[in-house]
Amino acid sequence: MIIGTTEVQTINSFSKSESLKEVYGLIWLFVPALTLILGITIGVLVIVWLEREISAAIQQRIGPEYAGPLGILQALADGTKLLFKEDLLPSRGDIPLFSIGPSIAVISILLSYLVIPFGYRLVLADLSIGVSLWISISSIAPIGLLISGYGSNNKYSFSGGLRAAAQSISYEIPLTLCVLSISLLSNSSSTVDIVEAQSQYGFWGWNMWRQPIGFIVFLISSLAECERLPFDLPEAEEELVAGYQTEYSGIKYGLFYVASYLNLLVSSLFVTVLYLGGWNFSMPYISIPELFGINKTAGVFGMTIGIFITLAKAYLVLFISITTRWTLPRMRIDQLLNLGWKFLLPISLGNFLLTTSFQLASL
Repeated sequence: MIIGTTEVQTINSFSKSESLKEVYGLIWLFVPALTLILGITIGVLVIVWLEREISAAIQQRIGPEYAGPLGILQALADGTKLLFKEDLLPSRGDIPLFSIGPSIAVISILLSYLVIPFGYRLVLADLSIGVSLWISISSIAPIGLLISGYGSNNKYSFSGGLRAAAQSISYEIPLTLCVLSISLLSNSSSTVDIVEAQSQYGFWGWNMWRQPIGFIVFLISSLAECERLPFDLPEAEEELVAGYQTEYSGIKYGLFYVASYLNLLVSSLFVTVLYLGGWNFSMPYISIPELFGINKTAGVFGMTIGIFITLAKAYLVLFISITTRWTLPRMRIDQLLNLGWKFLLPISLGNFLLTTSFQLASL
């Protein structure tokens, strides 16, 4: 059988179009992840700028004002400076552990963003075990801090790493019990289902009203997990120089800096999803989707409104966290552990048992 020139050209053009489709398909696989990473990066830069401006206002001083308009490029300038600084290594430290510690801390926190819904169907991975996956992944970050402290061969760094591990264990349990209570109320561990369950009752259906004790415990525990003042014992400068990051410089020090703000942002987003209704926003007698004439399938405009509402709630929680940092003094390590084990753990356990009882009684 002889194939003519026209048939050969047709076959070649078909194969080229199929290969182009495969290339476009591979590119589109990475577009959502890259978009999320870009959004997270911008969010972290905004948080750093906000913290500096809010702290300056609280302390009645001038904040950053020279790097860009209103000093908004100050965080970018600091990151660029750290990128070009020399990366020093401790001569007697464990270099592989010393190098891998910051990466573990950052990657484990970045993976938590996979299950955060920013709008209706706007989530990278809508898993049935979404909140359980977040708790599991977030427990890995303190291991990275402990590895960093051990690999530094420095008593201050190692003490900071041990404090980070002890603090994480102390506050992870109350945090988990609060999340389990929310899962019981929503009959699901999926973050999307939890937001949908709150939207059924409008503003008064937010879990903040249905679980007020759990909301307060979750907020305190998430601050402790982020190692923010008054819970920043792992890097207490008056006692441990800089804790687990004492020996770090350059980009590795910058990774710890980024990890702390990434953790703060992810905690605020989970407070929004679990307790503040996620992308849904409805005041009594006023529903935002109805006000703008949109529904769940309203396309780009509906998704934009959902993202805006989610981020507005998250940044409101961030404002509370930043204000707390610059208002309250640091706790002692014994006070921190007593708060976690003697107060928050029994309260969160009692809240969980009460929620379970009410759910069983309503069957």
